[in-house]
Amino acid sequence: MADAGLPVRFGWFLVPEAADPPALVEEARLAERAGFDLIGVQDHPYQRRHLDTFTLLAALAPATERIGLFPDVASLPLRHPAMLAKAAASLDLISGGRFELGLGAGAFWDAIAAMGGPRRSPGEAVEAIEEAIGLLRRLWSDERSVRFEGRHYRVAGVRPGPAPAHPIGIWVGAYGPRMLGLIGRLADGWVPSASYMPPERLAGAQARIDAAAAEAGRDPAAIRRLYNISGRIGPGGGGFLDGPAAQWVEQLLPLVTEIGMDTFVLWAAESPASQLERFAAEVAPALREAVAAHRGGG
Repeated sequence: MADAGLPVRFGWFLVPEAADPPALVEEARLAERAGFDLIGVQDHPYQRRHLDTFTLLAALAPATERIGLFPDVASLPLRHPAMLAKAAASLDLISGGRFELGLGAGAFWDAIAAMGGPRRSPGEAVEAIEEAIGLLRRLWSDERSVRFEGRHYRVAGVRPGPAPAHPIGIWVGAYGPRMLGLIGRLADGWVPSASYMPPERLAGAQARIDAAAAEAGRDPAAIRRLYNISGRIGPGGGGFLDGPAAQWVEQLLPLVTEIGMDTFVLWAAESPASQLERFAAEVAPALREAVAAHRGGG
């Protein structure tokens, strides 16, 4: 996808380590003060060292004022769509309309099965997330009663409510061809991670999303493109996102102007607090300036 001209946004990837919950709240406040636009929290309920992601997001919502919040991404096999809809609407109301729903079809199937969740094939995972997206939107609607009988989910007369504070976006984290097509047809955003989808593969994936969107009569530019990235700002290095701030800007700029990514969510490879501040002070403003200059022909 070509550059859609959206403002470049930046997110902070908050690891929900259970060892020091107050420190997580302070880290979120630091990200907000530094000017980040979003906080993403990974969702691996089977990880014994992690807090529950939705409980943590509920704690972060009243502790912050401006910054957006989303699970990056919610594990659908362990979270029924009816409960996801309720949790998402609740978080959106608590935060004053700052919540978006990152959604994943599942990974680490042994761990999911160990918690009693389903073990799905790739095809079943696509079917389940398609059912879930339809259910979520109906459960956020003003329908009086929702009934649905699918292969993976069923609801029998659920009354939607409460309504979210704003139209919640559904951002899907996925990589396979069928899932990318689903994103183009149905989702509000795509949120891949660089560790699974390196920069050289982004253009091909974007093309699949765009083609599916166009075939469904949707504007591809209406689909947000977020990218989970990890790296280290500092001297030396030389690899992708391992080096001084100028190198980060040089490597991220074409991902906006040529590939069409609009948001970068940073997971610091070391020293999170100092890397957070360095990114906010040295990378984010310089990248915004570089993008503006490129768009302006400068």
